[in-house]
Amino acid sequence: MNVKNKIIIVTGAGSGIGKATAIHFAKHGGTVVVSDINLENAEKVVDEIVTNGGNAVPIKANVADFTEVENLVSQTVEKFGQLDVIVNNAGIGPNLLKTHESSIKDWDKVIAVNQTGVFYCMKVALQQFLKQGGGNIVNIASLAGLKASPNNISYSASKFAVVGMTKSAAMEYATKNIRVNAVCPGYTESALLNQLLGAKPEMDAILKSVIPMKRYGQAEEIADAVVWLASDNTKFITGQTITLDGGTSL
Repeated sequence: MNVKNKIIIVTGAGSGIGKATAIHFAKHGGTVVVSDINLENAEKVVDEIVTNGGNAVPIKANVADFTEVENLVSQTVEKFGQLDVIVNNAGIGPNLLKTHESSIKDWDKVIAVNQTGVFYCMKVALQQFLKQGGGNIVNIASLAGLKASPNNISYSASKFAVVGMTKSAAMEYATKNIRVNAVCPGYTESALLNQLLGAKPEMDAILKSVIPMKRYGQAEEIADAVVWLASDNTKFITGQTITLDGGTSL
């Protein structure tokens, strides 16, 4: 996958899919800005990348804060002179409550990070891409953004929104050498899945029963698809949602 010498921001890269994606980009020769709200976690990922011969720097950012998103992109461009790819991965999990039980506070928090945060990152990155004549966005949506996901109203709403924003932006900038795609992971081993299983251990057997492959996805498998979409191997792909769910959506 051709991402050599590309400058890449990965948000929420301190753990899970974001971490795996940052490491995967670095293995393929990209320079990675490892961004996370938890700077310590971001620094650990950078140390791992650098120890293995890759190039990476940490930058702390809360994607729900527009000023911090602006600073993330401006610091990246200041340091490296350009931005080629942004992977909008930062997100928080579901409340596991029925819609009428969900709190306003939970709704506002999840939408702020998962939906508005992706918009902020897209907006600022697109401004830079237009200045430099091109760029690439990969949004991390979810199977919950493609099909019904009960007890999950805020998370599901945010991920359906990410799919819609991906498609809208892809059409807007297709003639500007800017591609916008999304990946929609199914049940993947991550902090979010651990949160779900920690709250409801009985869900482990239930979830695996609806996955034809009878296992959860691995963060590295999602990272493969993200790096592929961000690479020069997929120049004619835009506005797509790639579903990685072991067949669950079938």
